[in-house]
Amino acid sequence: MIIYNITCHVEREIETSFIDWMKNTHIKEVLATEKFIKAIFTKIIENENQTGSSYAVQYYCENKEILQKYFIENAPSLQRKGIEMFGQKMLIFRTELDIIEEF
Repeated sequence: MIIYNITCHVEREIETSFIDWMKNTHIKEVLATEKFIKAIFTKIIENENQTGSSYAVQYYCENKEILQKYFIENAPSLQRKGIEMFGQKMLIFRTELDIIEEF
């Protein structure tokens, strides 16, 4: 199992529209690709500051091959939508996590 983690720092002025877009549009579009089993959307509590807040979404994928297929077939257009909506007011950091064991 692979977790595809996206961490976003968003400026205060777009925070409400960002949360709405993530919950009602973007995460649903990513899951509609049928490459992921589930997603979890979180707010990073310790990273709040005057300029904005940080959020993370974890998409659970069965294996690296399916994730690679997502990167090729779906990611470019879905990522472009976020850039078009929020531009420089949203900074993104992506990581891939390989689950070793669940307890």
